[in-house]
Amino acid sequence: MENCYGIILAAGEGKRMKSKLPKPLHKVCGKPMIDHIIDALKNAGVKDSIVVVGHKAEIVRSHLGENIESVYQEDQLGTGHAVMCCQEFLKNKSGRVIVLAGDAPLITSETISKVFEHHIENGCSATVLTADAIDPIGLGRIIRNAKGDIEKIVEHRDASEEERMIKEVNSANYCFNIEDLKDALKKIDNNNAQKEYYLTDTIEILKKSGKKVGAYKTDFVEFMAVNNKVQLQEASEAMRKRVLIGLMEEGVTIIDPSSTYVDMDVVIGMDTILYPGTIIEGNTRIGEECIIGPNSRIVKSIIENGVEIQNSVVLQSKVNDNSKVGPFAYIRPDSEIGKDVKIGDFVEIKKSKIGDKTKVSHLTYIGDAVVGKGCNFGCGTVVVNYDGTNKYKTIIGDNAFVGCNCNLVAPVEVGNNAYLAAGSTITDNVPDGSLAIARERQVNKEGWVEKKGIWKK
Repeated sequence: MENCYGIILAAGEGKRMKSKLPKPLHKVCGKPMIDHIIDALKNAGVKDSIVVVGHKAEIVRSHLGENIESVYQEDQLGTGHAVMCCQEFLKNKSGRVIVLAGDAPLITSETISKVFEHHIENGCSATVLTADAIDPIGLGRIIRNAKGDIEKIVEHRDASEEERMIKEVNSANYCFNIEDLKDALKKIDNNNAQKEYYLTDTIEILKKSGKKVGAYKTDFVEFMAVNNKVQLQEASEAMRKRVLIGLMEEGVTIIDPSSTYVDMDVVIGMDTILYPGTIIEGNTRIGEECIIGPNSRIVKSIIENGVEIQNSVVLQSKVNDNSKVGPFAYIRPDSEIGKDVKIGDFVEIKKSKIGDKTKVSHLTYIGDAVVGKGCNFGCGTVVVNYDGTNKYKTIIGDNAFVGCNCNLVAPVEVGNNAYLAAGSTITDNVPDGSLAIARERQVNKEGWVEKKGIWKK
């Protein structure tokens, strides 16, 4: 969007959050609030933006990295003062700038685009973003003139009974012509009880100088401010609903949206079904025609087409086409499950690669291993990868058969088409096509129990 810029006010301390984490970094649907706003500006085509930081500025700046400029507001002396801190950013710019609250993560790129369009088409010097509030108590009321432009903004405590009946309120988000904003900032003062500089004063200054102040009304949800953990949950709930509706509109079936949690950056293909209790986090990608859940958690993973995951956890891993995971399986980070694989109940996979069509049906641990195609693991198998100090690797070839209750003590290699007898503890490499038996020969000592005097009659 040509000659359109953004300012995000994120310097406040946020005491009511009662947290060591700076307020802008608290997450809504898996993404810090400040990132939601930055992304909305970028997706609206805003040319350049700046974040005003203050409380725990270094932590916030570290999060922002080099992706966006920031300016430090040493003393939090009001919203007007925060924008004054951006004068160097605005110095050689012309056009329009939108000023957004850093604790209102629900604003959309569509709304930002429409605000700029409305501002330009109506020849406004300033445009106030407004909304109709169900409960406007404590919020500034929007008083419009006969033309529909803003006459004034009246704070709740100063409003008459008639004015308090008005539902349209100030969202504390504004769009300005840059030159008009810079002129108005020179004229505001802190002659008030709080000794702060209010950005709302620029609206009155522009009105008195004959400038046109317009209003753009949208959904109040977009301006929900987050000042405590209760409001954080409310904002998260609103964002979650938006995310789930978007997925359903793209062909995803969600059995019970009220018990399904999907982060903002998740992508899911059509005809995939999410069952109740499902939690999908981070930049997870899920293909088409999958069955996820019930009660599964997937984090920062890639799930290809036709996969079924039931009552299981998958973390930072990949599951390829048509594989089945669970119930009650645990796929730990840096694992890859091949195509047409079965990872059954109470199976844990840690930093391992499992080849296509391999079956690990139940009660098995595989860690730091590379497993070939078409293998079969019997119940109770353990890949012994850790000696208390170091982790070691196990390599298992194609079509290997691992009997029940086997221990593979790494580092060890098992060849193609090898068989491991049930109950074996494998400490040496097994060649291709071999049968490995590593267990004591059975010895029966008759009468031993009675001789020990522990016979029960």
